[in-house]
Amino acid sequence: MKFKSHLPLFVALFISLPVLAQKTYIHAGQIFDAAKGKMIKNKTLVIEGKKITNVLDGWVAAENPTDNTLDLKTKTVLPGLIDMHVHIESEYTPQAYMGKYKDDDADRAFDAAQNAQRTLMAGFTTVRDMGGTGVNIALRDAIAQGKVPGPRIFSAEKAIGTTGGHADPTNGSRKELMGDPGPRDGVINSPDEAREAVRHRYKNGADCIKITATGGVTSVAKNGQNPQFTYEEIKAIVDTATDYGMHVAAHAHGDEGMYRAVLAGVKTIEHGTLVSERTMELMKEKQTYLVATISAGKHVAKMAKIKGFFPEIIVPKAIAIGPQIQATFGRAYKTGVPIAFGTDAGVFPHGENAQEFVYMVEAGMPEHEALQHAMITNAKLLGVADELGQLLPGYTADIIAVGQNPLDDITTLQNVSFVMKEGQVYKNN
Repeated sequence: MKFKSHLPLFVALFISLPVLAQKTYIHAGQIFDAAKGKMIKNKTLVIEGKKITNVLDGWVAAENPTDNTLDLKTKTVLPGLIDMHVHIESEYTPQAYMGKYKDDDADRAFDAAQNAQRTLMAGFTTVRDMGGTGVNIALRDAIAQGKVPGPRIFSAEKAIGTTGGHADPTNGSRKELMGDPGPRDGVINSPDEAREAVRHRYKNGADCIKITATGGVTSVAKNGQNPQFTYEEIKAIVDTATDYGMHVAAHAHGDEGMYRAVLAGVKTIEHGTLVSERTMELMKEKQTYLVATISAGKHVAKMAKIKGFFPEIIVPKAIAIGPQIQATFGRAYKTGVPIAFGTDAGVFPHGENAQEFVYMVEAGMPEHEALQHAMITNAKLLGVADELGQLLPGYTADIIAVGQNPLDDITTLQNVSFVMKEGQVYKNN
């Protein structure tokens, strides 16, 4: 009698059985409804893969024994925070200005990875990087591929400036090292070169464009506020960026350069320190957003008092510009200028980004609005409003938790105890 194997049948039956995907149930004491700016008590968030699949009333038990339950019943649960202005590659110290002469890309990459991890652990699951050397692009891709932990990065790659301007990488170098950097290096001096520089950023993988419309505080150059682009140059940049599906952010402290940038169609003004009523009205008309970076202003003003922290040429700029940014933010908010949340982390230590919320509230913005700008507003500006910034079914599972209600005490955001990004838990204290 010939033996007949039933193995193929068993295999077929096994393959046909449904595979139960593991779900995560988060029992939240309260969650922040970002659209309404209110807290809702006792909710269960259901996560499957990288997405939120359901938001249920009460604390609902898991359906299957393979599911995971996270107890955050004593916590306030919020969408992952979004910072629209960081420099992930670097962090200012008294030694930072020597970095461009002694650090290789590998050195910058290790520093950047560490900065990224600190940022994520602080509850910022998405950032817009406003310019580095190009290492920021490699880090963005490494994080997206799961090679290293960090926030989702939208990167400007290398900022675009003019010869001697705030983003000229050779400022402060001795004569034989200055050379004559051009559009490939992000330095332009005409509308044609402006268009070429944008195309180089696109070629190198940038998600957006950053220009330095005026002088800046931390560059080794004497003027921190003069206009540094013509209107025609900025318009060429904006038009070309639009063709390539990118928005433009403009660093600007002085009003004239800021006005030209807004008139030319940039989407965000970074810092905006000396903005006039005329420019604020134009920002309202054009729906140009202010990213005030109050934290950076306060930090550079503080550090400028420490002898040797900055090169001497920077000190008077830091003292003159830094202390004004918070008051500017307050004026702009009261005038009705569109606001986005951004910090300029890297000018101050990465991971301390949430201090910006405290400064915004001090300047007159209600807590719920400050939170909404770091969620819904920023997600909209980045073109991901249907994916990030809210705790809703179908949204990416970027979720954080804090011990107190930030609508009562905004400082609680400086002590994030739980971080989930794309359904993966990175921190759970």
